Amino acid sequence: MTHRLMNRSMFIKTGHFWLMVILFFAGGWRVAVAEPFFFIQLTDPQFGMFTTNRDLAQETANFEFAVATINRLHPAFVVVTGDLVNKVGDAAQIREYKRILAEVNPAIPVYNVAGNHDVGNIPTPETVAAYTNRFGPDHYSFRHDGFVGIVLDSNLIEAPQNVQDLAAVQEHWLESELQATRETGARQLVIFQHHPWFLKTVDEPDQYFNLPRERRVKYLALFHQFGVNDVFCGHYHRNLVARDGSLEIVTTGALGKPLGGSQSGIQVVIVRNDGIEHRFYDLGEIPDHIDLSRNIGGAENPPGAGE
Repeated sequence: MTHRLMNRSMFIKTGHFWLMVILFFAGGWRVAVAEPFFFIQLTDPQFGMFTTNRDLAQETANFEFAVATINRLHPAFVVVTGDLVNKVGDAAQIREYKRILAEVNPAIPVYNVAGNHDVGNIPTPETVAAYTNRFGPDHYSFRHDGFVGIVLDSNLIEAPQNVQDLAAVQEHWLESELQATRETGARQLVIFQHHPWFLKTVDEPDQYFNLPRERRVKYLALFHQFGVNDVFCGHYHRNLVARDGSLEIVTTGALGKPLGGSQSGIQVVIVRNDGIEHRFYDLGEIPDHIDLSRNIGGAENPPGAGE
């Protein structure tokens, strides 16, 4: 009797093992599959731009609407990709940005990114230090449910002439962070910065709205080496999506003053195990909720795009 019970027990355990194996390969075992989530990217709230620093009325209205939307939709986190203000170091603009930002539900992390209007078109150690004193580090990483976000200060890449030591520190840190992320694994690895690497093609000429080709080639090669597939940025005040092989550069339109016929709005990004999907919503078309079970319809030229 004991022998029979042991054989039966072994059969049950063995059968249970093979059942789990079959379910795993059939896609039915979902213990290790993380649930999708979404985050919101805002960019270029740029307090003061609408009236060339005379007042902040329109920026305040847009940002307050965006914060109310964030609190209603409750994303996993929010990233603001630079140009928080229009005039570098302006106390009133900084104060208004921080006042409204403080209204975000404390349960929703918010990550700031340095823009050229935050540290200057040609940053100095002093302007970078002033930014970090007010808003925190200018380069860092964060994690959420297997997702890794890496925040870069693209101003140090755009114009490093007065901040060469800071640029070198950031570059070394980035390489170390990418290596560490590859060793530990990540559900998704995304770069956040202010300047787009390029707008349409990887070999396009240098201009105000992209990063210099000399440094562009070096960093993009690094991203490909470590499997970065997505970069979210701003600066252009219009929406564009461009690619370099598997690498997608998502340039998001402004929450503040739009350019080129676009509209003020926000980017909603859904993170799934098999990739990322995104859509820019004008402020007047944001849905009541984000349905993670459905495709939100990302496109090459999303709503609000313009040249």
